[in-house]
Amino acid sequence: MVASTVTVLTVTASGCVTVHGEREVVPSATKAEAERALEDFLTAYNKAEKAYDPALDAARVTGPLSAINQAGLKSKGAQNPGGNPNQVPLKLTDANFSIPKKAGWPRWFVADTKSNRRGDLRWVLVFTKGGKDQLWEASYLNLVAPGKVPELKKDKDGWAEPVEVGASGLAVAPRNLGEEYVTYLKSGGDTFAPGDHTSTWKAFRDKNTKRRGIAVQYIDEPQNDGTFAPVGLRTKGGGAMVFFATHHYEKQTAAKGVNLTVDADVKPLMKGEVKQSVTLERVSNQLVVDPAGSEPVTFLSRIQGLTGAKGE
Repeated sequence: MVASTVTVLTVTASGCVTVHGEREVVPSATKAEAERALEDFLTAYNKAEKAYDPALDAARVTGPLSAINQAGLKSKGAQNPGGNPNQVPLKLTDANFSIPKKAGWPRWFVADTKSNRRGDLRWVLVFTKGGKDQLWEASYLNLVAPGKVPELKKDKDGWAEPVEVGASGLAVAPRNLGEEYVTYLKSGGDTFAPGDHTSTWKAFRDKNTKRRGIAVQYIDEPQNDGTFAPVGLRTKGGGAMVFFATHHYEKQTAAKGVNLTVDADVKPLMKGEVKQSVTLERVSNQLVVDPAGSEPVTFLSRIQGLTGAKGE
């Protein structure tokens, strides 16, 4: 079966970028701006989810979250042209904002919120803005158990400290987390602590390369550019909490006489015709604790979603 399951398994470092001569180190946003950005995102998200229309929140999402959200809405909308009559609107409350001081654009901040979904898991989002005339957009979303988000380093005024993408002194420089992760999924190693998103997922994929006349190949790629760039904040322990993104392809090739069944969620995103093979394309965003020193990187959360498919 060609499945499209969105797996919820499981903050990052952005370098100081100088744009238009803006070199002053300032808070990325005021608390009022952060609150408004969260409110605007929530309003758009609920409208889009109600109608299953990606256009309704396209201006409020970017990066890996946009890739996952927009494809998911497109798929659901094709299957449910009338929208979602059973929608329970998302509510995000008890918001804690971690706003870094940095120079230039892009600017970003983290919102750690309580939701009315998925039990008591916290919704941890990154909001980013590429220039003063642009909107705040949510670029990363991860779901984290209460109490698992590490305590972040803040100055006397309560502003957080961003981590450079090339920062030394961490187990892995943030810009290298994507590459290290895809290498781990292929070859293993001790860069990441064992868990659902590392050893368990790797073992599952290793066992899944052949099944009932279907050969499965995996290709994994880091994503570091633009709004997919890793971003992170210093923790009190000297390490960092980092968001990073990866791209995953799963090619299923059927033996002669074996038919590939395409899941209903896949069909609206399909290009080409499934004759002998299908390639599923997914985007994944991760939230990890990247410690100071040589201890392994620990996953807090991972969310992946189907973003495309190609039949051959």
